[in-house]
Amino acid sequence: MQLWLLEVLKGIGRFFLNPVAYYLVILAGILGVRRVKRERKNFNIRAYDAYFELRQLIQMPGLLAGLVLSIIIFAVGITVPFAAILLIALFTFLWSLTTNVRLMGPVYTVGAAFIAILLIVQGNLSLPIFKNIFHSMDERVYPSLAVLMGLLIVAEGYLILKNGSHGTSPKLIKSKRGRRVGVHEVKRLWLLPVLMLVPGNAVHLPFSWWPVFHLGAENYYLFFVPFAVGFQQKIQGMLPKQAVQAFGKKILVLGIIILAGSIAGYWYPLVSIIATVLAIFGHEGLAYLQKVREDGMPFYFSRKNNGLMILGIIPDSPASKMDLKVGELITKVNSRLVSDEKDFYEALQINRAHCRIEVFDTNGEVRFEQRALYEGDHYELGILFVQDERNDGAKIG
Repeated sequence: MQLWLLEVLKGIGRFFLNPVAYYLVILAGILGVRRVKRERKNFNIRAYDAYFELRQLIQMPGLLAGLVLSIIIFAVGITVPFAAILLIALFTFLWSLTTNVRLMGPVYTVGAAFIAILLIVQGNLSLPIFKNIFHSMDERVYPSLAVLMGLLIVAEGYLILKNGSHGTSPKLIKSKRGRRVGVHEVKRLWLLPVLMLVPGNAVHLPFSWWPVFHLGAENYYLFFVPFAVGFQQKIQGMLPKQAVQAFGKKILVLGIIILAGSIAGYWYPLVSIIATVLAIFGHEGLAYLQKVREDGMPFYFSRKNNGLMILGIIPDSPASKMDLKVGELITKVNSRLVSDEKDFYEALQINRAHCRIEVFDTNGEVRFEQRALYEGDHYELGILFVQDERNDGAKIG
């Protein structure tokens, strides 16, 4: 027992030796800075601070998903060679160079590692630098990698459902007709720590029947691996939460299907290859269909004749405390009809100590919100609108 506890502590230490964890921190910071620059360019103010993406990198849903996956992997005894972990890290770095964080998802990193191992094993390739790492791999690694990928895709779908719609970023663009319209964009990275069993010389097997799915080794060591889960989506024709959760559910279903199919690979290795290929094409197909669907829908966030559409809400602002929400339509402020930002600001000046707002919510029902105003409050209550072209330097980007 002492030996196993010591090995768990070593596994945690190996997590901090993995450069992927630190690289994800850097990338999350870069995403935050770029988003803030774009929001200031569009609205002269940012919605969330530059550390928002960094705070989202390690969240309770991600830790919970990592814990559940670790329990499953450890209980069943899914083992993966160190060479596979090395390749997954390598492809995480490579796909990040595309600047498309979606490609850092497990289906692309683990899938690419699977294909690379398939070529190495089937082609009997020799890699001079890593000869000692790759020479012992054989077909028995295919099912383990396929099942690992299925589990990670399920975790990805769960993270999108739980956390993907939080803090979507408003953005101004021009439609094909040259009109100024709004969209929402989300670029998110999650760090998913998962306990892996890796063949080595650390600890002996506690039972003759465990691990159930092994690679022929008798000794193993524990390795907390930081997996990257990337998510990127642009929303123009729906409310952000609805669009993100609809996509998350599809990814979750895809993961369950791939996981169910990949388990059969322990008896029929060819099924593992088929499941991996289907996972890559299925994930890419869902992303493509989502994009085509969005491009074919009218812009949800556009100028309205009967009020002002809320494109974004700044956290901890008066609007946030009044429980105003993205997608709602402001029709009256202090009993005065409003149709643009100028009307909105002038209506606020009617009573500088208090405001009363009439809104149509996303269900088309009318409700009223009111609040006292204080010195230092945002002059537009912290609401971001689909703005008219202005002379104050705001640009589309």
